[in-house]
Amino acid sequence: MTRSPRTGSPGTGSPGTGSPGTGGRGTSTALFTDRYELTMLGSALRDGTAGRACVFELFARRLPAGRRYGVVAGTGRLLEALADFRFDADVLAALRADQVIDDPTAEHLAGYRFGGDIDGYPEGELYFPYSPVLTVSGTFADAVVLETLALSIYNHDCAIASAAARMVTAAAGRPIIEMGSRRTHEQAAVAAARAAYLAGFASTSNLAAATRYGVPTAGTAAHAFTLLHDDERAAFRAQVDSLGASTTLLVDTYDITRGIELAVEVAGPQLGAVRIDSGDLGVLADHARAQLDSLGAPGTRIVVSGDLDEYSIAALAARPVDSYGAGTAVVTGSGAPTAEMVYKLVEVDGRQVAKRSEHKATRGGRKTALRGYKPTGTAVEEIVLAAPVGKPGPGQRLLQRPLVRAGSPVADLPTLEESREHLRAAIVSLPWDGLKLSRGDPAIPTRTSADA
Repeated sequence: MTRSPRTGSPGTGSPGTGSPGTGGRGTSTALFTDRYELTMLGSALRDGTAGRACVFELFARRLPAGRRYGVVAGTGRLLEALADFRFDADVLAALRADQVIDDPTAEHLAGYRFGGDIDGYPEGELYFPYSPVLTVSGTFADAVVLETLALSIYNHDCAIASAAARMVTAAAGRPIIEMGSRRTHEQAAVAAARAAYLAGFASTSNLAAATRYGVPTAGTAAHAFTLLHDDERAAFRAQVDSLGASTTLLVDTYDITRGIELAVEVAGPQLGAVRIDSGDLGVLADHARAQLDSLGAPGTRIVVSGDLDEYSIAALAARPVDSYGAGTAVVTGSGAPTAEMVYKLVEVDGRQVAKRSEHKATRGGRKTALRGYKPTGTAVEEIVLAAPVGKPGPGQRLLQRPLVRAGSPVADLPTLEESREHLRAAIVSLPWDGLKLSRGDPAIPTRTSADA
C-alpha cells in the first residue's frame, strides 16, 4: 500500500490531522502539563504578576553526545496541540478536586486561549547549541502553561528527526522505510513516523501516520504469513496472487538460498524485491544479488532490515542493497531519545532575566538567530544575539519566522513536503566534517552576544 503525502500543513485545521501524543483534533491537550505550571500560575494570579509581558525560549544547551547537528521537528504538532489547549468543565473539576488549583485559577483557566505570539525555526531547519528554536511571547499566564507541552513534543520529535537524518545521509540515496511502531508507545509511533518522513525516510509501516499526516506507507508480509502456510512455496504463491509479482517476498524464514530460489520460481523474473531480516546482512546481500542475477532476475531489488541504525546502514554502503527497513533505532533516537531542550524565561516587561546557577546558566533577553555562509553556500556559523537585527548582513540568513500571531497560526506555514526539501537543502549546506557519524564538535560553531 502506498499513499501520497498530503500537502495541507498540520496545525492549520486540515481534516484528519489529529495529533498523536497530544490528544488529536478536538480533544483537549491542556493536561499535557506539569502540576507546577498551574501552581505557579495560581500564585502569579494571586500576587498580580500573571499579566507581566514575558518571553520564553526553547533551546538546547548542547547536542546529544556524538551529534554534529540537530533537526527541528514537531512544529506542526505543537500548533495542533495549541489549538486544543482548553480547560473544559470536567478538567477543571478534576483539578479542583485534587486541589491543584483554587477557584480564581479555575476561573482564569476556564477562558484560557493562548493569545500571544510564537516565532521559531521552521520544521526541517538545523539547530545547534543555544539556537532559539522557539520563542514564545505573551503574558506569564499565557506562556508558562505551555512549557511541558512544547518540550514533550520538541524533545521527542527533534530527537527522532535528528537520528533519522543521519540514517538518510548514511543511506546515500537509497530509500528507508520506518518500521518502528512496535518498538515504542502507540501514539509516539505516529509522531516518530512523521518525524522520520520529515528527515527524508521514504515511507512508514504505520497506517495512522498516513491518515493523520499523509506519510506514504509500505509493507507486505512478516514471517508469520510464511509460517501460516504448509510450506514456503504456498506462502509466496498466496502473496503473489494477492499483491502481484512486484511485491516483496521475505526469504529468510527458513533457508535464504532456497527462499530466493522459490521466490523467483513463483513470481518469475519480474519479482519486485526480496527482503532479508536477519544474519550478516552484507554477506547475505552479496549472495542474494549473485543468486538473483543467476536466476535471470537482475531487476529484483534487495531490501534489508533488522536492528539497523546509521552505523550499520553506513557499513552496508558498498553492498548490493537497494533499500532499508529501520525500526528500533529510529523511534528511540538511535541512542539519544531526547533532544535535551529546555524552556526558559528570558525577558520580563522588556527586562532581560537569566539564571546564574553554575551548571545551568541561561542568557537573558530575546534572541535573534542568523546563520552565516561562505559565498559557496557552505554554512560557517550560527549567530545568536540578544538584540534585534533589522536586516541580515552579507552571507547571513535569518532563521526564525512567525508561527503564531495573537494566538492564531499565521498563513502559509510550510507543508510537510516543503519541510523535507528545506532539510535536504540545509544538510547539503553543512561542511563535510559535519556529516561524519563519528563523535566530534557541532558542524558549525555558535557565536553569541558574549562572543561578539
